[in-house]
Amino acid sequence: MPPIDTAIPLLLLVAIAAFLLGGVPFGLVMAKLFGLPDPRSIGSGNIGATNVLRTGSKPAALATLVLDSSKGLIAVLVARALAGEEAAQIAGLFAFLGHIFPVWLNFKGGKGVATFLGTLLGLAPLLGLVAMGLWLVSFLVSRISSLSALIATACAPLAAVFLGVGQASLVTFVMALIVFWAHRANIKRLRAGTEPRVGQKE
Repeated sequence: MPPIDTAIPLLLLVAIAAFLLGGVPFGLVMAKLFGLPDPRSIGSGNIGATNVLRTGSKPAALATLVLDSSKGLIAVLVARALAGEEAAQIAGLFAFLGHIFPVWLNFKGGKGVATFLGTLLGLAPLLGLVAMGLWLVSFLVSRISSLSALIATACAPLAAVFLGVGQASLVTFVMALIVFWAHRANIKRLRAGTEPRVGQKE
């Protein structure tokens, strides 16, 4: 993360705005628009794209994935344009946190993977593309959404160092730790061999 040269009040404003943006529950919005069940009532009980997919609507799941990713991307790009690189990193981190802990849903949101990837794409496009590629390849091989997310997330901080995008390394590492924390129940099921594949009945 770069030295914090931007005025602290401005960074606080950026953080609050990004947190509120990140908390927009697009999974619920898409479920309502497509006339689907509340995704919190099925599967893992969260509002992410994978759980929306469990309602049976691929278009709704895809829309959720794109919109959740865009929260991190938009937060980073707008903050960078208005206040510089340190603000961009603060915005990406807080949009990501807002998705996991949305104020609109009593701080019970998704697991942050899509917003994590969108944030990386905004902070360092090549890093974001590498992380997305890792997620996609892992998913095509395993068909396990959580495993794909964990592989991409674990590799992202290393990729940041390897690609020479050192400014993004710290915030990437922090977000990666939080993604692993959010997936702690999935990790237990992966270790037990009971984590479902996409399309498989749980």
